[in-house]
This record gives sequence, structure tokens and C-alpha cells, in this order.
Amino acid sequence: MYIHELADWPHFTWDYKTITGLLAEVSRKQGYLLGQMQTAGLLTRDEAVLHTLTQDVLKSSEIEGESLNEKQVRSSIARRLGLATAGMVPSSRNVDGVVEMLVDATHSFREELTEEKLFFWHRQLFPVPSGPLGSIRVGAWRDDAAGPMQVVSGPIGRPTVHFEAPVAARIPQEMAAFLTWYNADDGENKVLKAAIAHLWFVTIHPFDDGNGRLARAITDRMLAKAEGSECRFYSLSTQICHDRKAYYDVLEGAQKGSLDITEWIQWFLQCFLRALANVDHTLNGVLHRNRFWNAIAGVTLNDRQRLVIGRLLEDFEGNLTSMKWGKLAKCSHDTATRDIKDLMDKGILQKDPGGGRSTSYSLIEK
Repeated sequence: MYIHELADWPHFTWDYKTITGLLAEVSRKQGYLLGQMQTAGLLTRDEAVLHTLTQDVLKSSEIEGESLNEKQVRSSIARRLGLATAGMVPSSRNVDGVVEMLVDATHSFREELTEEKLFFWHRQLFPVPSGPLGSIRVGAWRDDAAGPMQVVSGPIGRPTVHFEAPVAARIPQEMAAFLTWYNADDGENKVLKAAIAHLWFVTIHPFDDGNGRLARAITDRMLAKAEGSECRFYSLSTQICHDRKAYYDVLEGAQKGSLDITEWIQWFLQCFLRALANVDHTLNGVLHRNRFWNAIAGVTLNDRQRLVIGRLLEDFEGNLTSMKWGKLAKCSHDTATRDIKDLMDKGILQKDPGGGRSTSYSLIEK
């Protein structure tokens, strides 16, 4: 039996003794992280937020099987936040919509979450008709015209049904109860509320599509409330994506049986702790990039050089050659060679061991 079929739904229960230690550890790590970022410079904080939100958008979509262009996502977020960054590129309407939804979710955390807000986010996720002949109802609750809402896997004709959501006729009442609870200033620990909100929303499954991404946005919004900050320095979606199989398994288990959701809350808090632990790696990367740019702040560089240096500091794969420089900077081989030699003369690039046609270059640590 699914939990939404129980007489006491949605009155969840949990064992406070089991989760108290996890909640305390989450609070401690949240406080430590926010303290770190408050002492960092503005550029460092902006870069950390930009990196975090980029990964959040990419991974939240990846969980649902959708692959977005990282450069478009990063550029769209930078424009949305009013940040200037090297290598900005035009972004698609689809990317801009996903970014708008995610950024608005945390930046408007002080406002009440409403039905209209959820419909707005849903329209951002699906800016153009989706599915066969635009079969997805956009900016409106699902109507189950094509049958019950089910989460399935397996081959066509022999699917495995993991979950079946409440019938569409119940959605207005179910969502009214959810939003009343979500917006209530009831004194409950807001990290705990984030865990409950995630499970509750995906169990109602109020839309034809996009429920997972909206659930994660709703979760991030409650976490922003918990911290009193719209700035994101960690990506819970990235950690959920990494732990995807366990996520689906524990979610499926929580949606069946009893309304005791202790196991789900435990998993959520442990996942959150892993996300917080991974911030150190992200922050170190941000600090390294800022140190490098500060060290060469007085050096005259052209736009091509700034573009390629930015890529080397962020996500460059393999070795930098003059051919790769030309492709990245969209310039001739001769121009690439001159750019590289200029940076070597300025003590920014060095030739790697080896030579010949495979000559490659790397940044000199600053």
C-alpha cells in the first residue's frame, strides 16, 4: 500500500532520537561553511555561487535523464546574477528557463510558496511544447487523461511499477495542505522540513513531468530559509545525482508501508552531509582560480588569452596544444602560436616536457 492511501496521510512520524545527532552535525557544518564564506572576498563568493548553481542545474537535469550544455548553463546563471565572466556564450530558451526556476527558488525564499509560483516554475521548465504534440500540461496540475501517474522502469510491455501517485482529482486539496504546512512558521527544524517537503511533494506528484526537479528546487528553497541566505555554496542535487540508485531505492521504500519516514530522513541528512563535505574541493578550486587571476592582474592580455586561461583553470581536459588553442579561441594556427609565445614570455605559460608535433603547454602556478 502506498503511503498516500493510508488513513493518517499525510501525518508523517519519525524517531527524533535517531536523527538528532545527524541534525546537529548538519547544523555545525552549515555554520562552519557560512562562516568560511563570510570571510572570503566578494569575488570568491560570487565564483563559488556561480560554480555551485551551474552544477546544481546540470545535475538536477541529469537525474531526470536530460543533458544540458555546461557553458550555456554557466553563462545563463552569470547573466541572471549580473556577474561578468570570461567565455560567456548565448544560451537556449530551455537552459534559461531551468536557470530562472532554480535561481528564483532560492532568491525568493522569504516569500510564501504558492500554487502560482509552482505553475511559474513549471512553465520555466517547459518553455516549449513537450512530448507528443505537446501532451504535457504546462503550468497546471496533471489531469491523468492518459491514465494514472506511475513511476515505472523496464522494457515496454513489461514495465515494473515502482510507485503510483494519488489520482488527479485529489491534487488541489493535497497541494493546499502541503503549501499550508510548508509556509507555516511552526518552529520545526527547517532542514528536517526540507527532507519532509521533498518526500511529500514527489509523493503527490502534481505535474505531468518535472516533479523531481521541482521537488529539489522546493528543498533548496527550504534550506535557504534554514540558512537565511539566498547564496548556495553546496549542491544537494549533485550529491543526489552521484547517489542516484540509493536515492530512488530509499524514496521507493518511503512511499510504501507506514508513515514512519525515519529511514528517508536519515538518508537525506547523510546525503546532505556528503554534499557539505564536498564544498572543500569546490572552494579550493575557486580560491586557486582567484589567486591566479590576482597574481596576473597587472598583465595585459587579449580576449583569446583570457578565454583559454579561464578554461585551463576550470574544466580543461587533456593537454593544451596550439591546435587546441586555435579551436578554443577560434583563431588561426599562427595567431594561436603568437598568443602562446606571448604568455610564455610573460611567465604565465610553460612548455611541457617533450616536444615535436605533440608540444603542449601548461600554466605556471602562482
